[in-house]
Amino acid sequence: MRSRSHNTKHLSDLRRFLAFARPYRVRFALALVCIIVGGVLHFLFPYLIGVLIDGVFSNQRTAYGNNTILLLIAVIVGGAVADFLRAYQTSYLSERIVSDLREHLYDHVQSLSMSYYDEHRTGEVMSHISNDAAVVQSTLSSGILNFPQHIFTLTLGVVMIFLTDWHLSLYLACVLPLLIAVSLAFGGPLRRLSRKIQEQFSAWLVVVEEGLSYQRIVRAFGRNKYEVGRFTKTVETYFQTITRRARVEASFDAVITMTIFAILAGLFWVGGREIMLGRLTTGGLVSFIVYGTFLISPLMGLSRLYIALQTSLGAGERILALLEITPAVKDAPGAYELPNNLGAIEITDLTFSYGRDGAAGRPVLRNINLTIPQGKMVAVVGPSGAGKTTLINLIARFYEQQSGTIAIAGHSIADITQDSLRMALAVVPQDTVLFNGTVRENIAYGKLDASQEEIVAAAHAANAHDFISQLPDGYETMVGERGVKLSGGQRQRIAIARAILKNPHFLILDEATSSLDNESERLVQDALERLMKGRTTLVIAHRLTTVERADEIVVLKDGEIVERGTHKQLLAKGGTYYRLYTRSLMDENSLAEDQEQIV
Repeated sequence: MRSRSHNTKHLSDLRRFLAFARPYRVRFALALVCIIVGGVLHFLFPYLIGVLIDGVFSNQRTAYGNNTILLLIAVIVGGAVADFLRAYQTSYLSERIVSDLREHLYDHVQSLSMSYYDEHRTGEVMSHISNDAAVVQSTLSSGILNFPQHIFTLTLGVVMIFLTDWHLSLYLACVLPLLIAVSLAFGGPLRRLSRKIQEQFSAWLVVVEEGLSYQRIVRAFGRNKYEVGRFTKTVETYFQTITRRARVEASFDAVITMTIFAILAGLFWVGGREIMLGRLTTGGLVSFIVYGTFLISPLMGLSRLYIALQTSLGAGERILALLEITPAVKDAPGAYELPNNLGAIEITDLTFSYGRDGAAGRPVLRNINLTIPQGKMVAVVGPSGAGKTTLINLIARFYEQQSGTIAIAGHSIADITQDSLRMALAVVPQDTVLFNGTVRENIAYGKLDASQEEIVAAAHAANAHDFISQLPDGYETMVGERGVKLSGGQRQRIAIARAILKNPHFLILDEATSSLDNESERLVQDALERLMKGRTTLVIAHRLTTVERADEIVVLKDGEIVERGTHKQLLAKGGTYYRLYTRSLMDENSLAEDQEQIV
């Protein structure tokens, strides 16, 4: 019963992958026509050989032989053309289908919520799109799309053998189940090994991705040899498993080849008896032998296709499991776009936990009530782990709030589309990430159709134009992976230019100047003030001297608002804010003294 359910599931999985071929039905039909035409022409070859032997060599009819030779040449040429068209169409279909599959996978992972990326590593996701899809493609190109050819060739071969002598077809009907049994015996182990290989490849890819992405940390701690050892361990584990699969595949090839040739040997023996009984002519015997050899290819092809399917099922199951994951944050039925008007951000009785499905885990935020008036600046401060970044994530709806409401311009973010919400927002993070492209492309990420004049104007407003102009290729300078060729202050100003170009209604600054030196901070702060002007702004700050001019300062501690007021009001209270501010001021003074000593 369990085996039957597994087989049903596998057939269902296969149908889901073949659904990607539906847009290319015409090409698939053309490939089928080529298979039929090519198969018929190929099977005319042994028939004509038999005619040639019986009609020319036995009866000495030379003119008849010449005509037969010309017909043979035409059959050979026609078969070659049909084979070329079939091979091209099947290759095109396999490449096209896997490209569509990769595009669909990437589109799907882009739609998943941030909670998915909290639980899955980048290398694992990359493995699904690259390696798992490649395994599926291999099966499509080498097997499934050739399945009709194998079936047609085998069917036509059996029909021709039946027409030649029915005893031979009876013999085949008795021995072919042996071939099926051999394939089934090897299929299960290969499927399990292949799934394990895909999982180990993901682990291998994760180690590579981490070791290369975090090179500065690796070198700073002198862990190059440790990373090499970690990589070697995962590669060796992968090698051992793939070697085990190779042994099973080699055993299968040996057993299936032996079985097929044993079947053919028996077929020749039965055919020989038919000759002795006078039921076959000499030409018929030759035709029969060629038909017999023609059966080898589809029999081997079908057996290997079964094994290839078992091999790809592991990768296919991983892909389908990924496609079945639904975003934790989804637009509600009837969600509408946020109207293009300004307004306040209002947070009411907000509570949130990072526990699975929000059902477990200590709340990170509790009973948060906060209003950011239109055009005003509100700063949220507090010790590390107080919930400041979580608040940003909830306003941008990277996660779904579990209780309470967040409304923008009077519209609950649960009722509006995510796209329209995020188009109205711009976030300038603490750790600026730039794409491995040009300065111009990174700024234009804020507005993809921006003109060069708009990009330059945004750079001017962000105090970035001067240093950009001094780069080797100006705005066309490549910034390197994650913007590594630029300083922290330069990266931050490009991020600000990107936000300025987007021209958002609402602005979120996540500790945007916490890691900068005094000169960079001055330039960045000046750019931020231009960006904040007239916009509803939420500032998350670590260096508290940067929020002294905020219209209101909210102090978070252990996920709760413990104080609120202006800078002067909070200092006068002598509470949590006073202690944080005094400590921050002491740290900055100490840092300034250290910089002076270095100079």
